[in-house]
Amino acid sequence: MTQRLHLVYGGELTDPSGTTFRNVDDIHVVGMFPDYASAHAAWKAEAQRTVDNAHMRYFIAHVHRLFDETDEGSATETPAS
Repeated sequence: MTQRLHLVYGGELTDPSGTTFRNVDDIHVVGMFPDYASAHAAWKAEAQRTVDNAHMRYFIAHVHRLFDETDEGSATETPAS
């Protein structure tokens, strides 16, 4: 069975209608979650905590979608040493 990892992260954006972070050094990594439901709960908590700042946005990244061990050029390819 494939593990479905989800990363929740966020920060202040340069424009509330975009996805460019004001300062990538200040990105808040909430955590990695084993399923969408727990990732969504964490995302919702952070989004509600920062609701007064229109430039703050949190996202859920579907990390499991990066993995494809059958594809030679996969984003998670292990570099040759």
